[in-house]
Amino acid sequence: MTGIAIVGAAEAQMGLALPGLDAADVMAEAARLALADAGLAPADVDGVFAASTQLRWASVDLAEDLGIRPRHTDSTMIGGASPMAHVNHARAAIAAGLCDVALIAYGSTQRSVGRAKASAQELDRWEAPYRPLLPVGAYALSAARHMHQYGTTREQLAEVAVSARRWAQRNPGAWSREELTVADVLAAPRVCDPLGVRDCCLVTDGGAAIVVTTEARARALRRPPVFVLGAAEAHGHRHVSSMPDVTVTAAVESGERAFAEAGLRPADVDSAQLYDAFTITPILFLEDLGFCAKGEGGAFVQGGRIAPGGDLPVNTAGGGLSYAHPGMNGLPLLVEAVRRVRHADEDVVLAHGNGGVLSTQATVLLGSEAAAEQRPRAAMARIRRGVGAGASASGGRRRRAVGAGRASR
Repeated sequence: MTGIAIVGAAEAQMGLALPGLDAADVMAEAARLALADAGLAPADVDGVFAASTQLRWASVDLAEDLGIRPRHTDSTMIGGASPMAHVNHARAAIAAGLCDVALIAYGSTQRSVGRAKASAQELDRWEAPYRPLLPVGAYALSAARHMHQYGTTREQLAEVAVSARRWAQRNPGAWSREELTVADVLAAPRVCDPLGVRDCCLVTDGGAAIVVTTEARARALRRPPVFVLGAAEAHGHRHVSSMPDVTVTAAVESGERAFAEAGLRPADVDSAQLYDAFTITPILFLEDLGFCAKGEGGAFVQGGRIAPGGDLPVNTAGGGLSYAHPGMNGLPLLVEAVRRVRHADEDVVLAHGNGGVLSTQATVLLGSEAAAEQRPRAAMARIRRGVGAGASASGGRRRRAVGAGRASR
């Protein structure tokens, strides 16, 4: 077994928050719901983890709102990858005896207050003279280079948005559920070439939270544990002008370490919840995490391969492109990953967060009890063979022995 599990998960005020609520209110509501989901109370929490562009003291705000006096607190801020990093930090804190029950939460009211007020852009002094349109300009740069270098097409980018919409149409809570075609994406107004309006994520309010604790405590609670099989984080730059290659992200490193720890490979993953601030990002992460070779991401997403009924379900709630995108979208992806293990008969689910302008990356592999039981054997077998996590990056997909087939949301 892995020793660490998620026992509660919830979202709150997704889409448009009720009038009068601020980011701290939304975060606290999500936290209370996650604790109730676990069958725990705020008094049971002794580790608090939170980060937000709207709240400078996010973890302290959360603790105050819930009446928690934590033994351990962490407000590590690396953008949309923060919640995945918090999972990594929480398990380390629990293993070190710094806390027993960790609450990880996030809230945003960026739609209510306006994105400019919710998330100020930090300009690099070398980029500022060019007055870049950020963050979309940086992602457009990556998309344009990927198209030039690998022949990726706008139609392939559009397939990412269409697949997300197909999943959102199965989710009654999704913000955007109307029909969307590749032609619709291509015809939408251009924002920053080659990205159009439908290539860009939604701007919504929302909050989410998860509760992490030891396996022993998890087994005494109301929900079957969702185990943390592997987790890792990495970053390579702050501003895009310092990115060595705008088509390669630090997800190469975070993914390799997370898979190696879990003793798994991309072919073992039943679904992937990938940060999709723009249509280019899932393509980059499918490549960098090892689901296909570099440059093959565009072809990988064609033909509904990541949509309902496809080979690899991606962003099964609709993602940031169609479900909701409350600023830093990492925690909603983690909540959906928990749902997939709990309710969709999936044994291994990957959740990947991204922050800044492809700056920070964090990968978490979650699994069922069957996957957790198999993990030590798989890890040891892989070590004996001397096989790295990325060794099967472009290999064919296969079902895990513990799986029984994928179920739709």
